[in-house]
Amino acid sequence: MILQQYTLLFVGLLVMVPATHAVYAYSDTDTSSVTVSEILSYSLPVIKEQIRDGNIDDARTLSAINAEIFPLHLQNLRAYDGAVTDEIHILLLDIHDGIGDVPDSEILVQIENIERLLMTYPIMDPDYGMVIAMLLSVSDEQYQKSQVHNNPLLYDYALYLAERSHELFSHTVYDDRLRLEIDSFLGDLTRQIKDKQDFVLVGTLVTTINRDLTGAEPVSYDKQGLYDAIYGLYDEMLVALDTANYDTAEALAIEAYLENFEYLEADIEQADPELLYSLELDMREELRTMIKDGQDSEQIRAFLQESILPDLQTAESMVTTQGGTVSGDIIPQKVIREMGDASSEQKSGVRSEIDFIRNTLQEMLIQYDTGDYQAAYNSARTAYLDSYESVEIPLRAINPDFTLEVEFQFASLRNLIKEQAEYDKVRDQSIAIKRNLDESERLVTGTGVLAPAIAFSSSFAVIFREGLESVLVLGAILTYLEASRNNRFKKHVYLGVLFAVAATAVTWFVASFIIDISGANRELIEAIAALSATAMLFYVSFWVLNKIEHKKWMEFVKAKVWQATTTGSVTVFVLLSFFTVYREGFETVLFYQAMSGFAKYMEGYVGLGFAAGLGVLFLIYYIMRKIGRRLPLRVLFGLTMGVGAYMSITFLGNAVRELQILDLVPYTGLFGIIPRLDINLATMTGIYPTLETILSQLVLLGIYLVASLYVLVLRPRLEKRLTAMRRSHGDANAC
Repeated sequence: MILQQYTLLFVGLLVMVPATHAVYAYSDTDTSSVTVSEILSYSLPVIKEQIRDGNIDDARTLSAINAEIFPLHLQNLRAYDGAVTDEIHILLLDIHDGIGDVPDSEILVQIENIERLLMTYPIMDPDYGMVIAMLLSVSDEQYQKSQVHNNPLLYDYALYLAERSHELFSHTVYDDRLRLEIDSFLGDLTRQIKDKQDFVLVGTLVTTINRDLTGAEPVSYDKQGLYDAIYGLYDEMLVALDTANYDTAEALAIEAYLENFEYLEADIEQADPELLYSLELDMREELRTMIKDGQDSEQIRAFLQESILPDLQTAESMVTTQGGTVSGDIIPQKVIREMGDASSEQKSGVRSEIDFIRNTLQEMLIQYDTGDYQAAYNSARTAYLDSYESVEIPLRAINPDFTLEVEFQFASLRNLIKEQAEYDKVRDQSIAIKRNLDESERLVTGTGVLAPAIAFSSSFAVIFREGLESVLVLGAILTYLEASRNNRFKKHVYLGVLFAVAATAVTWFVASFIIDISGANRELIEAIAALSATAMLFYVSFWVLNKIEHKKWMEFVKAKVWQATTTGSVTVFVLLSFFTVYREGFETVLFYQAMSGFAKYMEGYVGLGFAAGLGVLFLIYYIMRKIGRRLPLRVLFGLTMGVGAYMSITFLGNAVRELQILDLVPYTGLFGIIPRLDINLATMTGIYPTLETILSQLVLLGIYLVASLYVLVLRPRLEKRLTAMRRSHGDANAC
């Protein structure tokens, strides 16, 4: 939460041009340096104190805040010294991951190294207004957390930043009117925090202060509505005063000023600066002072009606006459971007960096396994500093919390290597990072257009392929029963279908539950599911291939129907329809479970494909039962065989890659040789630039081609020759 709110303010401050801010040159680098130094100069000594006192949880709480905030300033701080900035960044992440696991003495040394490195940043010309705005955003968030979780540590942190912001205000340059207002607000903020007032009130005041500091309005607004809101709030305030409810009256007076009048100031200043100044003092200072002092309600009413309301009405009239306007939307309402909201250059860069990281982590595992711990540490550090930080730039704007999670994973990997932990622990941490590399790429690149289309068509093809046999068998059974006037058995056929659908649903939930509780073995189970789906598709594809001739298919169906009708047993019909549907349902569950692991963020397209496939199956059933037309089974079975072959090749590629990530199958990169597909497109095709995935897919494709050639071409020719030879032999005997 803090990272998202702080990112919102930070990006907004960097992209805007202050409207009421004093005009002078400042350095974003200096501003970042001061902001980071102010935060770390308080938190690092407190972390050391908490560690010495054994308060590990409190130390980790503060270290997490440091690790969240510092990356937002990386690009600016690197302008000073990239090596120093990267070293501080690495140390902050390692400290957070190491607290409680790494010896305290080592953590303390790391903190002292950061304190020493911070002193190397020169500070020449910062914008203290922006520094204060960012510090107050952190203070606001920590104050809220301190109230919600009753955390004294975060309360002290919030109070310190508020007080320190007030001290730093002396370094700012604003006009007299704005200086007086901000100074008053900062004093109010400190008092509110000391009095432990509701965090909503504190947050409202922080928003107002930051708006004044940056000279920007966060949203567009209806100015007439704001005037009306002020009049309404003052009416409510007078009612509260009449009942001696001074606390409510003060809250209403504050709301009228902070959440309404503040948005009107720029308009009024253009029309009459002196009038604005008078209104500010009356509304912000005089009225509130009278309420806080508990003066008689009639005196307050007279002051409101004789001073504030006439001036407010005059201001409203003047602004309306002059047509004054205030530009809104200076700070975007939503800086956190949607998935895939990155430039083409950024997307391409992310793919390239992730490929480098994946290869580097593979090298790191080899180095670690051979006992070269220093080289392994350097590789882990390189993977993060030289590559993942480039991924973070677009990724942080989309999902800052996930970005931080991966940063901590890299830190944990480095600490494990430094500790010379067991190889399995290092490997497992590497696997977790590799998994999140895919997620990082998905978030930055988005789903695109082609991958969702493949997800839809694959889903459609799976349910169509699996449902076609059931539709044909059930249609043939029902048609035979009607023709033989055995309609009494039809309801039992339908009953078996209902049982099969229910059993399929149960199978889906059981499979999902097993995968959900699999924990660390989830990836292995998904890989096994993909391999099982590959084997099943391989089998059914050749089963279909052998039934591709209409005559053979009808012989197969008639055999099933004859078997059921000759027994005359109700149970036989129920079981026949049940197993006909459930067998395909079981296969469908297997295929969709495998597909769901690879179609992340495209589940909607998978669902649409499933629905469309069911619709087409019902259409085929209708054609069979109502129209009675003969279906082109050779074409339909040929399509389903092709779909099965394609899906099995896709599942096999994904399964091999899952096993590579789990370090169960060798990994040989073919970057630059095999085209590098977008991650979503790769998962929907199973094509990855590694020797093992490509080779396995080529072998399976070759088997399909050879088998298809034999079944469709060579075997028919052989059968024709045998038939001709038998006829020739028969003719010879006849002679």
